[in-house]
Amino acid sequence: MSGLHESFPGPREIRLDLPAAHSAGRMARQVVARFAEREGLVDDELSTLELVVSELLSNAVDHGGGEAAMEESDLKSDVRMTLSLAFRPDRWELRVCDQGGGDPDAMQPFLERDGLPDLSDDRGRGFFLLLDMLQDLRIVRSPDEKGLEVIAVRHVELGGA
Repeated sequence: MSGLHESFPGPREIRLDLPAAHSAGRMARQVVARFAEREGLVDDELSTLELVVSELLSNAVDHGGGEAAMEESDLKSDVRMTLSLAFRPDRWELRVCDQGGGDPDAMQPFLERDGLPDLSDDRGRGFFLLLDMLQDLRIVRSPDEKGLEVIAVRHVELGGA
C-alpha cells in the first residue's frame, strides 16, 4: 500500500468554507486532491481520500441543509458547509460540517460496524462503505451548533522521504 512519501514535523491542513451545493463539492474535491498530492498522498490512498471527500460533501449537500442543490444559485438561503483536512505523520483526518440541524445520536446506528445496512432505507449505505475504508468515523454536533460534523480518520503507511 502506498501512502505519504515524506516526513514532516506536524499536521498540515487545508480548510474550505463552501456553499452547500454539489458544484462547490466538485470544486472542493479538486482542491483537496491537489493539496493531498502536494503533501505526498499517492495511488490508492489518494483515491480513497477522494471517495471519502465525495461521499461526505454529497451528504452535507443532500441531508445537511443544502436540499440537494446542484448549483449555488439553487440554494434558498446562504447555507454553508465546511471541510478541513489535516495530514499527520501516520494518518489523515477529514472533517465536514453542515448546517442542516440533525441529532448526532440518531446517526449512531449508521456507524455500527457489524451487519449490513437496511437496503430498503435510502440512508446509511454510504457510511457502511466508508466504515470499511476508515479506522474512525464519528458524527458529532458541529462547532457552530447549526448541524453535524463528520470526522473521518484513515491511517496511512509512511514511505521514506
